Formats: sequence, structure tokens, C-alpha cells
Amino acid sequence: QMGLAENQLSIDMLELWLKEHPEASMSLNQDAGTSVFRELALYQDYHGLPTFRKAIANFMESLRGNKVKFDAESIVLTAGATAANELLMFCLADPGDAFLVPTPYYPGFVRDLRWRTGVEIVPVHCDSSNRFQITKSALERAYLEAQNQKLKVRGLIVTNPSNPLGTTLSVKALRNLLAFVQEKKIHLVCDGIYSGSVFSPPRFHSISEILPNDNHICDNVHIVYSLSKDLGLPGFRIGAIYSYNNTAVKTARRMSSFCMVSSQTQHMLSALLSDFKFMNHFISENQKRLRERHRFLVSGLQKAGITCLKSNAGLFCWVDMRHLLPSPDVNGELMLWQSILDEAGLNISPGSSFHCKEPGWFASR
Repeated sequence: QMGLAENQLSIDMLELWLKEHPEASMSLNQDAGTSVFRELALYQDYHGLPTFRKAIANFMESLRGNKVKFDAESIVLTAGATAANELLMFCLADPGDAFLVPTPYYPGFVRDLRWRTGVEIVPVHCDSSNRFQITKSALERAYLEAQNQKLKVRGLIVTNPSNPLGTTLSVKALRNLLAFVQEKKIHLVCDGIYSGSVFSPPRFHSISEILPNDNHICDNVHIVYSLSKDLGLPGFRIGAIYSYNNTAVKTARRMSSFCMVSSQTQHMLSALLSDFKFMNHFISENQKRLRERHRFLVSGLQKAGITCLKSNAGLFCWVDMRHLLPSPDVNGELMLWQSILDEAGLNISPGSSFHCKEPGWFASR
């Protein structure tokens, strides 16, 4: 199964930490010798445990080299990034409004952004001529297309690091995105759930690093994070919204009662994230393992005459198999996908499922 973005490379390190820190999962205050089970079993603050929100804020800071500060009071906890993205759509747009999304993009956005919110997705078509970078002209074309469809554009959402490209946005690219949303007076949502999984240069740059000291500009910026990818804990359903917009934070918190994180999970992960020495080692070792696995896959494909887009982050390789297509169209792409599935027993996702307009690209995870 190479179509599932699940990081199992470093779960052994987390298992060892839990074995050495049983108090985290047993709800036992080791220093005081008392159980906090009774407290956790009762209703907690719907905003989340203060200790956990603070731990998440500190962890997000560390992933950005402590170059920025995150206020725990501006964090909204959700049951995974799926819920976080959907919640933001409810807060920022009305049914029938639109968000621009650069291609290729995560197929789950169709579910996360549209199904229950009624928000439309307008693709910003990027191509291989410039390594699928997001250009001003591509953004303008998408914005114009939305207007032609009588859609009101409420925002732009990007994944940084990219799912499925495995690339990171430069400071220049981030500044261009910020300038575009300011010009159009729309929102910018940065989904950064792979921000701790950058395994090679260039380093990860967050939109938070380049925000000016201007509250009016910051009001339009929102960050989504999760522990599913960087820690390999998708089953724990930990997501978070960080917004510079106080109204968005207040609204999202009111709605977050429908997608809360269990108190027991928050308690355990508060202890984990607060072990700074372990977390620094874990992130470093996980990045090393990702780098080694990435090199192994890319070199193996190269031996078979197949190249990949140069990438440095996440769990992806964006594989170029255009030369293997039986016909240069989506039908040819799906035929090749079926052949790989039938003959090799490998399920790798075709680029068309990521709304890529160039047939022949595949996402291997």
C-alpha cells in the first residue's frame, strides 16, 4: 500500500518513551503519588487542557527553530487536521463561496473543505515546467475563473510542506502568497502538518516567520497543524488551528465542541511534548529515517529509469512516469495505475486523483 500517507518509521521510539513513562498513560502523578483519572474523567474545558494547548504551542515554536512565538490562547484544538480544515471553512466562508487550492492537491480536501460546508474548490493549476511552483499568473487565472463562475473567493489554502509534492515554500513564495491575499482581501490558510518532517535542505519556512507587525494583515492568516504525520499518530486524532484573527478563534472554539480531543489523549501527549530533550531527539531521528527511506526509494526508481520531482519533506515522492503511459491522457494514466496494481501489487496514487492536469505523475508514499 503506497497510497496511504502514514508514518510508521519511528513508532518504536514512542513505544519506548511510554514504557519509560507509564505515568503519562496511566494518569498517575508520579511525584505526588496520586491519580488524576478522576479529574480527567469529568467534563473539562471545551477549549482543551491548558497544559496541552501550551505544549502544542511550544512544539510548533520548536519546529520553526523558535524564530516565532505562538500564543496558546489562539489555539483551537480539533479531532485531527480534517476537522480543523473543515472548521475553518465554516468560519471563513458561506455555502457557495470558494477557496483557491493549488494543484496537485490532497484529494481529501474535497471531503474536508466541501462536503458539509458547501464551499467550492477552484484549482490553481500548476505544472512541471517550473516544478509545480505557485505563480502569480496561475493565481490570477484561478481567481478570474472563479469570478466567471459567479463564485465569491473567500481564501487560498496551501499545504506547506506540500502534499503530494514533498516540497517546501521559499520565503519569496510565501511573501508572494501573502501579497496576493492582501491584494484580493481574502484569507490565507497554511496547512503545515508536515512541518516537522523536512529531512533535507532547504529548511522549512512558516508563514508566521514573515508576517509583519500589522494586525490588519495578520487577521487574514490561519495555520493548521496536527500530530498525525510528524509524530506518526493519526489514530490519536490531534489537530489544531492557530489563527491571528480573534473573531475566527472565538467562532472556531464555539464550534469545536463537535470535534473535541479526549482529555486522556491530551494528558498523555502533554507529557510527551513537554519532554523537550526526547522530542528534539525524536524529530531529528525521524527526519534521518525519512531521508534514508526517501533516498532508497528514489535511487531504486532511478535504476528502473524513473525520475521523481526533487523533494525534501513529508512522506511523498512525486514520480514521473509520463514516458510509460500507453496514451498521453487520463485514461492512459489510469491504465498504467491498473497495470502496476495488477502486475506488481502496488497501489500508488495517480496524479489525476490530486487534480494534476498533466497525466503521468504518480504519488508514492
